[in-house]
Amino acid sequence: MTDAAPRRRSRGGGGAARRAERTSVKIETAKYIERNIPNYEVLNDEALEIIEANAETILEEVGVNFVDNPVALERWREAGADVQGERVRIPRGLARKLCETAPSEFTQHARDPNKSVVIGGNNLVLAPIYGPPFVRDANGGRRYATLEDFQKFVKLGYMSKWLHHSGGTVCEPTDVPVNKRHLDMLMAHMELSDKPFMGSVTEPSRAQDTVDMCGILFGKEFVQNNTVTTSLININSPMTFDEVMMCALEVYAQNNQACIISPFIVGGAMAPVTIAGTLTQVLAEVLAGVAYSQLIRPGAPVIFGAFVSSIDMNSGAPTFGTPEASMITYGAGQLARRLKLPFRSAGSFCGSKLPDAQAAYETANSLNMGLLAGVNFMLHSCGWLEGGLVADFEKFVMDADQLGALHGLAKGIYMDENGQGMDAIREVGPGGHYLGCEHTQANFKTAFWKSDVLDYKPFEQWEEEGARDTYKLATSRVEHLLATYKQPELDPAIREALVAYVAEKKASMPDSFM
Repeated sequence: MTDAAPRRRSRGGGGAARRAERTSVKIETAKYIERNIPNYEVLNDEALEIIEANAETILEEVGVNFVDNPVALERWREAGADVQGERVRIPRGLARKLCETAPSEFTQHARDPNKSVVIGGNNLVLAPIYGPPFVRDANGGRRYATLEDFQKFVKLGYMSKWLHHSGGTVCEPTDVPVNKRHLDMLMAHMELSDKPFMGSVTEPSRAQDTVDMCGILFGKEFVQNNTVTTSLININSPMTFDEVMMCALEVYAQNNQACIISPFIVGGAMAPVTIAGTLTQVLAEVLAGVAYSQLIRPGAPVIFGAFVSSIDMNSGAPTFGTPEASMITYGAGQLARRLKLPFRSAGSFCGSKLPDAQAAYETANSLNMGLLAGVNFMLHSCGWLEGGLVADFEKFVMDADQLGALHGLAKGIYMDENGQGMDAIREVGPGGHYLGCEHTQANFKTAFWKSDVLDYKPFEQWEEEGARDTYKLATSRVEHLLATYKQPELDPAIREALVAYVAEKKASMPDSFM
């Protein structure tokens, strides 16, 4: 009897500890994905060489436009390009030669060093949706986004285990003046999360504000010697580089900050309807954009971007999760690797108006496409709805949960002694079961990925608990994450300096909603 009592107390204490562990709030961030699976390649060497040769022909014979940017035109002229008006024709091989100074991978530092990410190589960094003017949730429906909505998304991103990055304009806070909202968005990323984030690109001075605020957060010298922000520079396809985007690129490149050089392609509208034709144009545009970044500062970090959707030829609306978009993404990944550049593409793309079956099918196709294509930076990995017009709270947590499956797939198959499982097979033998064997007991916590949103209960229990569908479960998940959010610590002196910077900048200009 004297021996039995301590054993009972030990078991009771262990059970209580396990229950406490299950119900406690844990803010975890998984490390960025390191692929242990091969990339899916659809083009052979001959096809890749044809596309590369055709892209060089576009640059040399057709050229690209750098509009309203005489400084850029002069840079190209000095580099050896043929500049006529705003048209820049780049001699064969020049753009590719300039791209050689861009790094094949780089580290983007987070204010929590444990959450810094390495972009390039076999790595995949997941970032949330970017740019929608509207938001949707179960309570408010579809509406224009506000700063409060933006802050909620940043909190959800911080609380989401499988997201590695806080993103940028996760929604457009339309209740704040256009010329000042970038300050509030940056402040939210810096204060409400400690994950890496993106900078502003809507005006060169706003890019400079990003660099200046990063200098307060990280230290000016650190910013000049390290990459602390990644920003999205869209190309106006076909083959047009506008002043706003290029001047923002100039600010970031000069300050050693990363840019995603990304054609914005809707096949059939902004590029040819054929896969090879679209890939050729994508490559030509990226070559010109990356080369220009290297004219500004050789070695400036850049990412080969490819945002591609097809088009519904009846309505003209973009379509997502289609086989054509997948083929272009796979091919673009091959082209990026041949250039030795990090690759950005894919996301939780869908054209659905609600987080329904259409959204699920299209999103699953798009996410898996990104993993297999060798994407290194996946913007829009959660929250995307209605062709990118809407950031949906429920879909955000559904998608963020499913990103865990990408982590599991990317692990590949372990072939070490534990992975082979021979001890378990020997222990159980014919006719037995593996639930209680030593191998199962040692591995059951990590053996299988488990959703934090989807329901696995038996029908009777599910019915007793309200027969909730995935949308209702996601609503509960949103409410739980926001209710249990705890702001990461930030040095009070740094926060005070950031607040003062924002206040001074806002006071220096009148409000503008244009």
